Amino acid sequence: MHKLFAIAVALAAVPTLAWADGSADKGKAVFTQFCATCHGNIGKGDGPGAQALNPKPRDLTDKAYLAGLKNDYLTNVIKKGGPAVGKSALMPPWGASLKDGDVEDVIAYLRVLSK
Repeated sequence: MHKLFAIAVALAAVPTLAWADGSADKGKAVFTQFCATCHGNIGKGDGPGAQALNPKPRDLTDKAYLAGLKNDYLTNVIKKGGPAVGKSALMPPWGASLKDGDVEDVIAYLRVLSK
């Protein structure tokens, strides 16, 4: 019984991954379909649509930037668009097109991009 308690305590001390609710593999497919036009295939902000945009799309591979963003913030900007979080109106809202699971998957992929 003491061993089970020790294992439970040890597991509780292990930090959960910020993207534990999503699948980065699935998120990559969603990102490619909805986000890559502006953010680029690997999130550098250099997609084909970015050339005409001012301001330019954010580089989502910036580790320090992404580390400072909570999943709730990312969910809001993905679902509601840039203006919902005080960012560019050029970032469209995808809430009508993406299910909650899709958004979680995209966030998981963003976390992998910024490692």
